[in-house]
Formats: sequence, structure tokens, C-alpha cells
Amino acid sequence: MSAPIAADPIVELVGVSKDYPLGKLTVQALRGVDLRIERGAFIAIAGPSGSGKTTLLNLVGCVDVPTAGAVRIEGQSTSELSEKQLTTLRLHKLGFIFQSFNLVGVLDVFQNVELPLLLQGGLTGAERKRRVAEMVDKVGLTPQTRQRPNELSGGQRQRVAIARALVTRPAIVMADEPTANLDSTTGGAIIELMKDINREDHTTFIFSTHDANVMSHARRLVELVDGRIAADHPVAEAD
Repeated sequence: MSAPIAADPIVELVGVSKDYPLGKLTVQALRGVDLRIERGAFIAIAGPSGSGKTTLLNLVGCVDVPTAGAVRIEGQSTSELSEKQLTTLRLHKLGFIFQSFNLVGVLDVFQNVELPLLLQGGLTGAERKRRVAEMVDKVGLTPQTRQRPNELSGGQRQRVAIARALVTRPAIVMADEPTANLDSTTGGAIIELMKDINREDHTTFIFSTHDANVMSHARRLVELVDGRIAADHPVAEAD
């Protein structure tokens, strides 16, 4: 494209609100959020529980649609896409890292990482094997390839979740509290791994957190309070 990267946000939220019915009440999870995220960003969405962090990730991840406003992924408004188009977008453009790992207990490391490629389709068995082996090696788990999740530490399971999210080579990865279940040392290593992948592959990372230490590793920090953006500023990288 002729336009510079800075003028081409990979994610854009315009006047986005999200309401949830709760009995006779309506909970406003997001209230008129405007946000542009550039390609290759490493951005933290911060705020206390209930501030709207997970809702924002779910909207960007096409898990949900806004009550008002528009969410655009590479210029496409998610509200205008069919369910089939949304599924294709999730499979080919988006990756998810969940705080609870969400690994399949009966599958080993290799099989868990391979799963999204099987769902995506289009690759030969040999190409899938090569892609999975490359990603498992990148997260440092080659010796554990044939182990199941219950045989791994929390940090190792999170590394499997990262490998699974990245094996499809998504443009955007969303990580919901990726260090919440880890000790500080392991959590720091996970953030460093994501930073390395961001630098090497220019993958856009959007992660939610309420941990000040994790926030310090972002290059940009967006703070949510009661469903609104309270602050949005760059963060000086700490090496």
C-alpha cells in the first residue's frame, strides 16, 4: 500500500459502546470508546476489574459486536461481516492467549499447537508439522512436545497457549491477563517472549492487565475506568 503504516491502523474503534442486560438493569461495559492501534503495536489495556478490558478484547477479537459504534479490523467493520466471514477473520487474522490457558487436556503439546491449523485447513501434514515444530521451538518447549498439559508447569502451559495463538501467523494477538496465573519471574519471562515475537515478526499484541509491572513492558498504555478511556500514552521501554 502507498499509505504509510502510521496512517493505516490495524484496529480502530469509533464511538464504541457495549451494553449487557442484567435482569431489569443494563450494564454499560464500554461507553463511547475511540481507539486506533497501529500495525506492530505492543499495547496494554489496563484498568481495575470491571473497567471494560475483557469486553474491549472480545470486540476486537470478533467474539462480540458493539451495541453502538464501529470496530474495524484492517478497515473492515466487524458488524457488517457475516458469521462465516467473522469465523474466517478469527481463524486467519486473530490469535488468542487466555489467562486460563484453555488447553485441551487429552492432547499433547504438539497436538494443542496444531489444532488451529487443522481448523484453518489448507496445509499439508508435512507443512503443519514443520510450522508446529518451529513454533514449539520458538517458545522453548521442544523437549516437552509429547507431554500433556497436566505434566507441565503453569509457565510451560502459558508458552503452549502462546505457540497455539501464533502458529497461524495472525496479524493480531490478544492476551487477556496473560500473567495472572503465573509467579512474577515466570510472568516476566512470558512478557519478554511476547516482546521478542513482536519485534521479530511485527505481530500486533494487545493485552489486558491490572499488573503495574506488566504495564511497564508495553510501548503504549491505555487505561480504562468505568468503560471509558481515562488515559492513553506511550511508555518508555525498560530493558
